[in-house]
Amino acid sequence: HALWVRGSNLRQLCAQAVSIVGSRAASNYGSHAARLISAGLIDHHWTIISGGAFGIDSAAHRGALAAGGLTLAVMATGVDKTYPAGHHGLRNQIQASGAVITELAPGTHPLRASFLGRNRLIAALGSGAVVVEAGARSGARNTISWAAELGRVTMAVPGPVTSSLSVTPHHLIRESMATLITSAADVTALL
Repeated sequence: HALWVRGSNLRQLCAQAVSIVGSRAASNYGSHAARLISAGLIDHHWTIISGGAFGIDSAAHRGALAAGGLTLAVMATGVDKTYPAGHHGLRNQIQASGAVITELAPGTHPLRASFLGRNRLIAALGSGAVVVEAGARSGARNTISWAAELGRVTMAVPGPVTSSLSVTPHHLIRESMATLITSAADVTALL
């Protein structure tokens, strides 16, 4: 029914935005790929949207911030809460130049269902969604499903064939549910 926003103008942030999601238990490869793609998109004036979690989410946010760009964190809590608590500093950096948003009332603590709602918002706010590393059962897969249902461009970064974190990206690519991308240039070409 409502969005709570702390930070910059949401309409301006989402005018040219892309979502980057993936595993909380990201590998060095996945974190590096998320940072590179995020920073490259900043060079083309895209806002980066993610969920503020550990792993790929934080790598995407940090890549955007390091490149001097804008990023938006969609929270699974009330706007006055930080989850995970260890990301208080990152949340403040995001809020200072971009925004932190949620559809949950202030004071709300995270519940399992909150993350699924957050995934829907992450998918809806961007023109496209990129998944970087995700296991077979993953919230990132849920985000990509929402993006596809909402008519957004869906993309996936391939990973090592020996990694369980490559299962979802490889499945999405194989089943033509997402386009294989390896760089920010690939993303901008598709969007």
